[in-house]
Amino acid sequence: LQQRRGLRLSAPAAIQVTVRDALNQAMDEELERDERVFLLGEEVAQYDGAYKVSRGLWKKYGDKRVIDTPISEMGFAGIAVGAAMVWLRPVCEFMTFNFSMQAIDQVINSAAKTCYMSAGAIPVPIVFRGPNGAAAGVAAQHSQCFAAWYGHCPGLKVVSPWSSEDAKGLLKAAIRDDNPVVVLESELLYSVPFEMSEQAQSKEFVVPIGKAKIEKQGTHVTLVAHSRPVGHCLEAAAVLSKEGVECEVINMRTIRPMDIETVEASVAKTNHLVTVEGGWPQFGVGAEICARIMEGPAFNYLDAPAVRVTGADVPMPYAKILEDNSIPQVKDIVFAVKKVLNI
Repeated sequence: LQQRRGLRLSAPAAIQVTVRDALNQAMDEELERDERVFLLGEEVAQYDGAYKVSRGLWKKYGDKRVIDTPISEMGFAGIAVGAAMVWLRPVCEFMTFNFSMQAIDQVINSAAKTCYMSAGAIPVPIVFRGPNGAAAGVAAQHSQCFAAWYGHCPGLKVVSPWSSEDAKGLLKAAIRDDNPVVVLESELLYSVPFEMSEQAQSKEFVVPIGKAKIEKQGTHVTLVAHSRPVGHCLEAAAVLSKEGVECEVINMRTIRPMDIETVEASVAKTNHLVTVEGGWPQFGVGAEICARIMEGPAFNYLDAPAVRVTGADVPMPYAKILEDNSIPQVKDIVFAVKKVLNI
């Protein structure tokens, strides 16, 4: 009728969705789609999750699908791995990935290596998820980034979302994957709203594991980041654009397997590279990206050495002013870009 009257019909508009709600949608849709999927972890059920990521799922799916566990990471991670070995699809939440060190034997020795050691006879379709890296005012034992730790290990896939679309699409892809997948979220992003496209609102929307995304096109320098620092890179790019420097910003999204081809293509265009991460510098994600660029064809396009922006090489301090100076800020990225461009 509107068309007959000559009115233009617009496509459904994108909506604003927080990262928390995007993760909740992903788990809700996958619990509904596949009865083998179940959630377990500390306070995920009756309390709705320590960060309310699993809000409403226990009431909807019940005790058998959403399971509160004792405070024993090695115990409930082991239960989840065993369940995955008999073709259930557990989503195992660590209240923070710092606590995953209590269960790292299960994650690496039991989950990551079993498919290979069984010659492919025993796949382990499991997801380990939870907040990773720095939060706010939680000090050294709650602020480590585990991207490099788990990205180091064959047998695992490791994803690190930034936006709500990243979070929903990558978590759904992880739950559907027949391999162990580590999903490293950011506590500081849970309440941040992002635009979610009509496509991303579909129940079949997934983000392919192992594919980076160019968040902003540019010509002068390539900025590569994952998780919360992607936002810092976009802020730095906006500052630098006012000074005539156009940055290309790449959201890695996946740490393992790493989409180095997208980075190489960008470096071939911009001739400069800066990596940004919240983790420590030694053996970090940025170090791996720089090494891969050095060893590959993109090295011939570099007009200056690649530069890394990382967290400080210290345990995270508690005091806010020290904490702020221990993780990358927008000003640090701007400084690094000017250094690499010699301006």
